[in-house]
Amino acid sequence: MEIDVRKVAMLSRIRLTDDEAAELGPQLSSILGYVEQLGKVDTDGVPPTAHPHDAAMPLRANVVTNGNRREELQAPAPKTESGLYVVPKVIE
Repeated sequence: MEIDVRKVAMLSRIRLTDDEAAELGPQLSSILGYVEQLGKVDTDGVPPTAHPHDAAMPLRANVVTNGNRREELQAPAPKTESGLYVVPKVIE
């Protein structure tokens, strides 16, 4: 299993020592075994859910709270034109 751990580490761009790879091998095997066990559970007739609790998120009213303040925000700018900031050319 250590070879698999090294490959996963290489693909993930994670540097592992030999001791770390040896320690992670059994842990990775245990995790993969658990995932395989979950795949065997009969879920026929169980609707898919995004959250374990049957609750809806409260939504705020779709109301504009910060109106158009373009003129106010552009007032301190050195130069604007047609609602846009004018800056010096930096690429020739």
